[in-house]
Amino acid sequence: MIGGTPKEHGETIADHATYEGAQKVVSQLIEADIPAKDIAIVGRGLRSVETVTGRLGYAAAARSGAINGILLGLLFSAIFVLGTPDAAIQLFIGVMLVGIAIGMLLSITTYALLRRRRDYTSITQVIADHYEVTVLPRSMQRAREIVGRTASQATLGHPAPAAAPASEPPTSDPPEYGERVDPPGPPRYGERIDPSNQNLLEHPGGGGEQSR
Repeated sequence: MIGGTPKEHGETIADHATYEGAQKVVSQLIEADIPAKDIAIVGRGLRSVETVTGRLGYAAAARSGAINGILLGLLFSAIFVLGTPDAAIQLFIGVMLVGIAIGMLLSITTYALLRRRRDYTSITQVIADHYEVTVLPRSMQRAREIVGRTASQATLGHPAPAAAPASEPPTSDPPEYGERVDPPGPPRYGERIDPSNQNLLEHPGGGGEQSR
């Protein structure tokens, strides 16, 4: 509902790109007993969008006037029936037809006067780039707790993907028969020497035949 300028301005606790998202936040705050008069939805970047729905001609004007005339005929019929309860059903239908005729006549007359300036039908909407949910300072702390709890629950509902398993280090297979194995280099200063490799360092020939 469109009203006057609000006397107090709250602080922003949530920002949504759609009006439906802002409505959900407001519903959560009201369910948590936040006073409704402390909450407001502020649209930023307002613009007017007029959507053309069709071409307007005498036929469309008469059709629209007939729909409005039905409502007008129902009103006249109700007044007529209340005034004369014993009236026949034919009179009721006659009053309905008179209301429809009046509605069509008014609609066609209006179109004939305005058709040079407007010969189409449209729907005008006021939309915003984004919508902010604001709360007055007296309810700010409680509102922030509710919004933060909701955001945490949404995060828990979508767990992060599992990390890829770490690659295992390649295992060294024993050398095949006849394959040459390079002896390890000389040990560095302070490095411990495996006794099993001591003989290999002293006799690089390995299992070769000793020279005579």
